[in-house]
Order: sequence, then structure tokens, then C-alpha cells
Amino acid sequence: MKILGIDPGLRTTGFGIIDKQGSKLSYVASGTIKTPDADLPQRLKVILASVSEVIRTYTPDCSAIEKVFVNVNPQSTLLLGQARGAAICALVSADLPVAEYTALQIKQAVAGHGKAQKQQVQDMVQRLLQLPGLPGTDAADALAVAICHAHSGDALAHLSALAPGLAKKGLRVRGGRLVG
Repeated sequence: MKILGIDPGLRTTGFGIIDKQGSKLSYVASGTIKTPDADLPQRLKVILASVSEVIRTYTPDCSAIEKVFVNVNPQSTLLLGQARGAAICALVSADLPVAEYTALQIKQAVAGHGKAQKQQVQDMVQRLLQLPGLPGTDAADALAVAICHAHSGDALAHLSALAPGLAKKGLRVRGGRLVG
């Protein structure tokens, strides 16, 4: 299964593609999409077209994207959300399933704890994918999103299979967690 991870950003959007065969993960490609210093619609157009091009080039089977966090600056949060929306539009236009993960979930999946620094995420991505050098920060974050999906996908599928039995006991699965 080929997984496309996206780390959305209005100036720089990272992408990373990994291949999952059983429990083995291998690197396929990664990079960044840089938008020009232009008005918002032009930047969104570049993100949409570039993510679409990545999809055509690498033909992933599924995708995952980082959820927007609420920033101190509401305007920045709105702009990031629009960049994320452009990337999601490209993904769903290509009929790819889209999974969403918070930064905390991604850092936990890759580095083992949700407070990991960018350098720790880069180091762990390099180790997990056995890369010869450190990927750039945006590409590393996108690869981390793909790795998170590779690890979480199995767990969520297992929980989904258990859900009917858990429901009979008065429990539910929400967002990959058991709730009473």
C-alpha cells in the first residue's frame, strides 16, 4: 500500500510518500510545494495543482493529512485551514481516502511522545525509513503523517472490527479511542 502524507502550509506544503508491505515501511519520495508571493487564490491554486501532480506521478492508494491546530493568531489558523482545504480537494478529486491526524498523534506515532521537537521527528523519520540523510522539516513532517497513518490504520481497522461487540457492552469507539 502506497501512502501519501501531507503537511499543509500556505507558503510551504510538505508531501511524503511511503510504501507499506506488511509491517515494513519504505521511502518512495518526498518534497515541498512552495507557493509564490501572490494573493491567496493564486497560492491555493498552486497547492491544488501541485498536490494533484504528486498524485498523478506517484499514484498513492490512500492519503493522510495533518489537522489544523488552533493558533494564537486566528487569521493564521484560517489561512492554514484554507491551504489544508486546497490539499484535501486535490486528494478527494483523485478519489483517495483521506485520514486526518493531529500533530500530537503524529508525534506520538513517530517519536513516541506528543511533545517531540521538529529535530526529533526528522531524526526518527530518517531512522524509520532508513534514509541516508535528514529530510527537510516540511518533507519530514509529511513523511511522519504517512508513517502515523501506516501505524494507525492497522489499529483503527482492528478497533472497527471490535466495535459491534463493544457496543453490546455499552462502549463505543470514537476517534480511535474507547469511550463509555
